[in-house]
Amino acid sequence: MNLSSTTSNGWLQIALFAVAVLLVTKPMGWYLTQVYEGRVRCLAPIERRLYRLAGVDATADQHWTAYATSLLLFSAVSMLLTYAVLRLQGSLPFNPAGLGAVADRQAFETSASFVSNTNWQSYAGESTMSYLAQATQLTFHNFASAATGLGVAVALMRGIARRGTGNGAGAGRIGNFWVDLVRGTLYVLLPLSCILALLFVQQGVPQTLDGAAVAHTLDGAVQTIARGPVASQEAIKQLGTNGGGFFNANSAHPFENPTPVSNWWSMLAIFLIPAGTVWMFGRGVGSTRHGWALWTAMFVLFIGGTSVAYWAESRGNPQHAALGVDVVGAVPGHAAGNMEGKEVRFGIANSALYAVVSTDASCGAVNSMHDSFTALGGLVPLVNMQLGELIFGGVGAGLYGMLIMVVLTVFIAGLMVGRTPEYLGKRIQQREVQMVMCYVLAFPAIVLPLTAIALVLPDGLAGLNNRGPHGLTEVLYAFTSTAANNGSAFAGLTGGTTFYNTLFGIAMLLGRFALIVPVLALAGFLAEQRIAPATAGTFPVTGPMFVALLLGVILIVGALTYFPALALGPVVEHLLMTGGRLFA
Repeated sequence: MNLSSTTSNGWLQIALFAVAVLLVTKPMGWYLTQVYEGRVRCLAPIERRLYRLAGVDATADQHWTAYATSLLLFSAVSMLLTYAVLRLQGSLPFNPAGLGAVADRQAFETSASFVSNTNWQSYAGESTMSYLAQATQLTFHNFASAATGLGVAVALMRGIARRGTGNGAGAGRIGNFWVDLVRGTLYVLLPLSCILALLFVQQGVPQTLDGAAVAHTLDGAVQTIARGPVASQEAIKQLGTNGGGFFNANSAHPFENPTPVSNWWSMLAIFLIPAGTVWMFGRGVGSTRHGWALWTAMFVLFIGGTSVAYWAESRGNPQHAALGVDVVGAVPGHAAGNMEGKEVRFGIANSALYAVVSTDASCGAVNSMHDSFTALGGLVPLVNMQLGELIFGGVGAGLYGMLIMVVLTVFIAGLMVGRTPEYLGKRIQQREVQMVMCYVLAFPAIVLPLTAIALVLPDGLAGLNNRGPHGLTEVLYAFTSTAANNGSAFAGLTGGTTFYNTLFGIAMLLGRFALIVPVLALAGFLAEQRIAPATAGTFPVTGPMFVALLLGVILIVGALTYFPALALGPVVEHLLMTGGRLFA
């Protein structure tokens, strides 16, 4: 693999970002530990009042079924409320542009998108959503959906850490959903969002309730410039790994992401909480070495994906080179990097890095157009999502997705040596394996059938702007992104139709809640068990062998599941572009 087309400056920027993620992991993890152990009480009066208003007993320790029921009911009610506000938008206040009601299909998809932490947008935010809808509904879900995912991860941590009492009284209890929701919002997401919003404002991101600005150009034309409370939504969009932009161009828009500094803050914000939760987990289960082992596995996958994406985009598009477009002497016969769909103020390195960060996490924010990436460059974000977005991942979701793969790894290791699999003193038995497999199989069972349906029905094919392998990749990417609750897109697909709005909404809801329920069940089953002391035959989960086996399981499961589809899409497209040479 020839790296001569990349630059030392690009690699330096990637290295500095990687070091920054390492440096913030422990402080953020320590703070999360304090929050969820109830030691951060600076807003206790507000917290208590919220519990009283909601009629919640904050001291109740819920069984996993009660935790799951509370989560599902909260999500359903908040989704219905958002749907109602979007449909009534034209009659509600804080609508200076006079925008009308959102279409029913669009309102369904959008409410499903934001309640599931996906933030898929098949509309232009500045010309579709009023300030009221943006600030009270979409931003609300940015906080609530992120806090929900964080709560599920904490609940699974409790299930692993608790010393169970068998099937007697108190068995299967994993905490209180309402307390986790309030604490995650009040003590984690709100204060961090306030700080980040101020940093964005300092970089030039607008924060106003005024309507659009009107400018008169030099040739006498009138230009309407959309603006609004952008900085506040941009902050939680990144911290909550939500990804939905105020503007249609998302983080490529100069009002959302005006400078390289704002771009760097955005990327760090995406990884901040997910990286911290890994350290929190290690501390919570009494093995910080195990937490760092999980962090190392995530980091290796992150660096690998970033390296491939940066190399592929820096090499440029061979078709451009063949036409003599933008060819320089850095690599004879190749274009000077693929700048199609990228912002000059970010360049190739930060565009590739941003794409990897936002798809490692379930963020979906974009500062460049993934549809314009080279075939291999676009393959990396797609694979990141298909692995389950467990490379740091979404807020909470990345950790519990990785833990599912850890349990599967321990189970396989136990079978290899003929012992009953154990994980941190808890036996992995029939019920636990069933929940793990429900999680592992549910995701491809959503993505692949829906992709196939869209590729054979006329309504699905009508949305394609590209034929051949790239068109297949656009559809596969869309359903992978929606089911993975990411929200980024290969924008060549026309997704604002009844067909796609409906299927995307279903994919997002199933991709979120059909995976959360098995995770909570697994937490409850593990919480019932007593912790057995480690023996000489216990598989260690702290060393290089464990990390290597975990990486192998993650990659093999992903490869076996999606390789046929990927081979027909981005792999074939790359071979067609390069004349059959894999590393051309």
